[in-house]
Amino acid sequence: MFSKTNMETVLQKTRDRRISAEDIMNEVAGILAKTDRERDKISNNLQQPTSGKNVFNLNLLEADRIYHLDDIRKLCITYRLRFLDSNFFKGQIPEEAISRIRQLEKDHDTPLSHFKVMAPSKLLKLENADDPLLFAPMGNDYFYLIHKWGNDLHPFRKLLMWPYKNFENLVITVFLLSALLTAITPMGLFTHTAAMQEYILMFLFMFKSVGGIVLFYGFAKGKNFNNAIWDSKYYNA
Repeated sequence: MFSKTNMETVLQKTRDRRISAEDIMNEVAGILAKTDRERDKISNNLQQPTSGKNVFNLNLLEADRIYHLDDIRKLCITYRLRFLDSNFFKGQIPEEAISRIRQLEKDHDTPLSHFKVMAPSKLLKLENADDPLLFAPMGNDYFYLIHKWGNDLHPFRKLLMWPYKNFENLVITVFLLSALLTAITPMGLFTHTAAMQEYILMFLFMFKSVGGIVLFYGFAKGKNFNNAIWDSKYYNA
């Protein structure tokens, strides 16, 4: 005797009594347009070379996302990364990062700007002289981690970048490599009596050769140590 209640139909009738279909379409269009404008503004801010800090609501911050410049510097030096303004980033800022910024702006009721990116040099547009992190400065050398994207760094990157950390590490690397080359060199090709002095002379020759190649490559490519380039915008710094 009684027909079943279709909840979708009831919901439509309830909505139609509150607002017309034309008005609701205009309202949704206005919301989407506002969202697009906000996202475009955030994208423009990410491309602008600015400096300063952002004002956050302390009660809404996540403690595990707050990092001091000393921590960032140490990581950049260890893994040979750069920490530069976001306008140097030549990749595509993902939509998730923009959404995260937009949500933070709403939560903290403040526009965000002055963004920083930590990434390998190949992902940055450097002036001539695998895992980005987007930060917003908070003042007093503190930065708030907004978003991380991309692939993780190679598990051996820390080891591979160790020689470039400073001059002492480079000398130790050249020394060990020279010793290894000396050990695997067949001394019988050069002398019939391979005594200690022959090995020492071979080691000195290897050390000089490897050191020369390293110096030539360093000067030719304009390379520098990790602790000198971590916050430099120049490719050959």
